[in-house]
Amino acid sequence: MPDSKRFLHPEAIKRIARLDLRARYIVEGFLSGAHRSPYFGQSVEFREHREYSRGDDLRHIDWKVWAKQDRYYVKRYEEDTNLRCTLLVDVSGSMRYGSGALNKYEYACTLAVSLAYLLLRQQDAVGCVAFDEAARGIVPLRTKRNHLQTLIAALDVHQPKQKTDVHRVMRSVAEGYPRRGMILVFSDLLTDRANLFRGLQLLRQRGHDVMVFHVMDDDELDFPFNGPTRFEGLELPEHLTCNPRALREGYLQSLAAFLEEIRRGCRKQMIDYSLLRTSQPLDAALATFLSYRMRVRSRS
Repeated sequence: MPDSKRFLHPEAIKRIARLDLRARYIVEGFLSGAHRSPYFGQSVEFREHREYSRGDDLRHIDWKVWAKQDRYYVKRYEEDTNLRCTLLVDVSGSMRYGSGALNKYEYACTLAVSLAYLLLRQQDAVGCVAFDEAARGIVPLRTKRNHLQTLIAALDVHQPKQKTDVHRVMRSVAEGYPRRGMILVFSDLLTDRANLFRGLQLLRQRGHDVMVFHVMDDDELDFPFNGPTRFEGLELPEHLTCNPRALREGYLQSLAAFLEEIRRGCRKQMIDYSLLRTSQPLDAALATFLSYRMRVRSRS
């Protein structure tokens, strides 16, 4: 569990407040623009009528019955089992790269918290694992709205480790969350692919629905560098000074092969995959998730 005293530091409180407000602004704006999309909200099935009692929600009164019998009855519903969703957020060194308003770490955290806010509004249970080469912050599944602050605190990691060990973390999650649920992965996936696919396969074998949000910076996808440039490793103590124009074609070919390998590996495991630029509006990612959730519901 995160050290709660560390998060009482004024700077940490400011970061948490900013992330909280940013997530709420994104979600509320998205829902307003979507006109309360049918993707949002808990699925319920009508079970029976019962006579109205003082204090009952007036929205549940069956006005058709009132018109026929001149008596107030409310509809009772059978709610679907709440979703259990665990957020796996990569906080390793490579996620600190950024060329725009948000670096990859900030973008991934903002998206994860936005989805948590959305899910908690629906009374779904949300948990979180912030990881690099091991789990750095673990938050159990909870449904209360004030749980959002605990999730944000777990993501506030100051000194990330150099490497990412996805398989180790996913194996721990598979063992720690035996009940079937939804796993959302937020990462740049700059890790050993064999271990990545082994970890994803393990989650799928345990019955979890898995979606991968592949977060990358525009620089990584477009390689816009021209003049002599010094590239410094974020996860290795190495650097390279070169003319990037000589490397651009080979880099983009390697990038295309990397992205195709990731897509193919996810497709093989029946895992939804979404490539996200850090310059991409986050409401598009929210829409992608809600569409995915509807597909999951239709399969169950």
